[in-house]
Amino acid sequence: VRYIANRSSGKQGHAVAAAAAIAGARVTLISGPVVIADPAGVDVVHVETAAEMLDAVRRALPADVGIFAAAVADWRVANAGHEKIKKTADARTPSLSLVENPDILKTIAAKGPQRPGLVVGFAAETERVTDYAAKKLAAKSADWIVANDVSPESGVMGGDRNSVHLVSAGAIESWPEMSKSEVATRLIERIAEKLAAHRSEAAR
Repeated sequence: VRYIANRSSGKQGHAVAAAAAIAGARVTLISGPVVIADPAGVDVVHVETAAEMLDAVRRALPADVGIFAAAVADWRVANAGHEKIKKTADARTPSLSLVENPDILKTIAAKGPQRPGLVVGFAAETERVTDYAAKKLAAKSADWIVANDVSPESGVMGGDRNSVHLVSAGAIESWPEMSKSEVATRLIERIAEKLAAHRSEAAR
C-alpha cells in the first residue's frame, strides 16, 4: 500500500540495452519494476528486489561487458509488512528498520573468473558529480562510471534527456546534453571501440 522508492524510470538502462542489440550484441537485460516496454531484440528478465537482480545477473554470466545502470536502493525495509500498517490509538509514528541491500556492481566487478572483461557502472549524484563518480570507480572496482546529475532541477529522473560524464582511471569525458537514446548509442560505440582495441592488443 505504501512504500519507499525513487523516481528512476529505467529509461536509460533500457536505451542502453536497445542500443547494444542494434549494434549486434547478444543482450540480457535485468529490469526492475518499470512501466516502459521491453526493448526489441533483447532477452529480458524481470525482477522486483535487489537480491533478485543480483541472482539474475549472476545467472546471466559470463559476459564480455557488464553495464550496471539500475538505480538500486542502498537499503530495504528489514521487515516488510504483508498487511496495511494501521494507525494506533496513540497515533505514534511507527519506526522503520533498514538493512543494506547487496551491492551488485561491487559484487560483479570483484576479481574472479566470472567478472566481465569490461564493467561499466552508473552514478546518479546531486552534487560534486565527477568527484563522487571517481571515488565510486575505485570503491567498486569498475572500469568506467557513467555519472550524471539527478538533482530535481536537472529533470533527468523520469525525463527523456541526459547529460553524463564518462569517468575512467585518470580521465573524464563530459558529454553534451542529448536524448537518453543518444547517450546509449554513444556509450555502446565507446564500448565497441574499447573491445576492438583489446582484441587488437591480444592479436599482437
